[in-house]
Amino acid sequence: MKRIGPASVAMTAAVGILATGCSGSPNDVPQSWISSTYEYELGDYIDSTDSPTRVADEIDGHTKAADRLSDDGMVFLRYEDDMVAISPRTSGSGSAIDIDDYDDGYDRYSSHVRSRWPAPGSSSFRGGGPGFGK
Repeated sequence: MKRIGPASVAMTAAVGILATGCSGSPNDVPQSWISSTYEYELGDYIDSTDSPTRVADEIDGHTKAADRLSDDGMVFLRYEDDMVAISPRTSGSGSAIDIDDYDDGYDRYSSHVRSRWPAPGSSSFRGGGPGFGK
C-alpha cells in the first residue's frame, strides 16, 4: 500500500480549498469583485464603455448567477439573496451597476422581474439559507 505524506495531504487540501473558494456558485455575490473592477460614482458602480449585456457577461463569467434576464435594455442577475441590475447610464455611455439584496431589488425592479422571478417570501422563492437551489 502506498503511503501519502503530510506534504501531499496539505497540498491536496490547499487545492480543494482554492477550487471551492473560486467556484463562483450562486451563493456568492460578486460585490467585492465588482467594487475592485468598476468605478464607483454617485451610488452606482459604472463601466463607462461597455453595454449592459457585456457588463452582465463579465460579472456572470466571474460569479455565475442563479438566473439572468433582460428587459427594456437592462440585464438582471439573480444570486441567492441578492440581485445585480445593469442598466444603460443616463449620462454618457456605458453601464451602471446596482447591487441590492433580493427583497429591495425585487421591489425596485418588480416591473422588470416579477413575470419571471418569485416574490420574496412566496412559496416559490428558493433564495437564502441552506439548500438553495434544491
